[in-house]
Amino acid sequence: MGFPHPARRLLLAALSALALATALAVPTGGTSSATAAQAAAVTFSDTFDGAAGSAVDGSKWQIETGDNVNNHERQYYTAGSNNAALDGQGHLVITARKDNPRNYQCWYGKCEYTSARLNTSGKFTSTYGHVEARMKIPRGQGMWPAFWMLGNDIGQVGWPNSGEIDVMENVGFEPSTVHGTIHGPGYSGSAGIGAGYTLPNGQVFADAFHTFAVDWAPNSITWTVDGTVYQRRTPADLGGNQWVFNKPFFLILNLAVGGYWPGDPNSSTTFPQQLVVDQVQVSTSDTPPPAAGGTITGLGGKCVDVAAGSTANGTAVQLYDCNGSTAQKWSVGTDGTIRALGKCLDVASGGTADGSLVQLYDCNGTAAQKWTVTGAKDIVNPQANKCLDATGNSSANGTRLQIWTCGGGANQKWTVTG
Repeated sequence: MGFPHPARRLLLAALSALALATALAVPTGGTSSATAAQAAAVTFSDTFDGAAGSAVDGSKWQIETGDNVNNHERQYYTAGSNNAALDGQGHLVITARKDNPRNYQCWYGKCEYTSARLNTSGKFTSTYGHVEARMKIPRGQGMWPAFWMLGNDIGQVGWPNSGEIDVMENVGFEPSTVHGTIHGPGYSGSAGIGAGYTLPNGQVFADAFHTFAVDWAPNSITWTVDGTVYQRRTPADLGGNQWVFNKPFFLILNLAVGGYWPGDPNSSTTFPQQLVVDQVQVSTSDTPPPAAGGTITGLGGKCVDVAAGSTANGTAVQLYDCNGSTAQKWSVGTDGTIRALGKCLDVASGGTADGSLVQLYDCNGTAAQKWTVTGAKDIVNPQANKCLDATGNSSANGTRLQIWTCGGGANQKWTVTG
């Protein structure tokens, strides 16, 4: 996910042994697929209707209390409605405050912050379905909101064998990006498997409500933001490790302050900060999740585009103004391919020389169709050991893409969101 994702562990003093074991190892934690969700059966829903200042529905949620030494988070999670209350307008507001009204003690001494964490353990679990929350997240250095799930057998098998599905996490120093991740045996903590989703044009998640969701099926989890797919994971992504997501999970909502991953608040952080939750809903998913496909943007903010949206073999791949068309929807496969319109990004004639053009072509498994997306935002064809490149360092519409010796220039840097 591009940043170490440390495991969470929290003392859950308010929970029964059947709900969650104490000293529990728990790591971090427009409606997407709306048509599918509406056609399916709703199995859990909370729209947080109620009087302002009242606590959440105790038949659906329980409140966790305590601090979190293992992640070095700074907050103390309080009981009741002190930090998690309805606003009287159909929202749950989880508030992080820089206060300590009851002399709470944390791993580092007297706690500096209070916040809240809720879960459905012992009240609701689901195996598969469309799981979503519509929320407006907080802003500021050190803020760490999350909507996530844990395997209901965590009290018996422990974490990470229980599995964890992070539907959405945000760390305050990335105001435009959220992360989705899975954790399990052999791929937990900083080795969790996931991806980020970044809003276009410098938009910030804290400025508006967004819907964060997963479509979860046997051996498949697909993440969306506002209906846009940005990653799909299957057992093939685990490098031979065990897939532990074909069993019941429960839901968690929380707002952490500080920790190894987000870092602590600083002088730029203002309090209070709020995670405002409009709705949480789980429904059966008898309809397949939306097709995968995101954008690849490069020089000048232009999109990688299939010329005229043609599916003919040899169609030019170019830069063009981003327009949301299927000609600009690309998926990065675990087999090393990059695909659009049912075909593969291909180096013409299997060329390895500087200037070899790229095109759309039937997927055939050759090295001309293998690509590696690096953390440095290069897209490399390993056979040629060359980078995807905008010809002539141009961002003009229609600029052909080619491969060229990797030089680190802006014409070889790409942002992949699918």
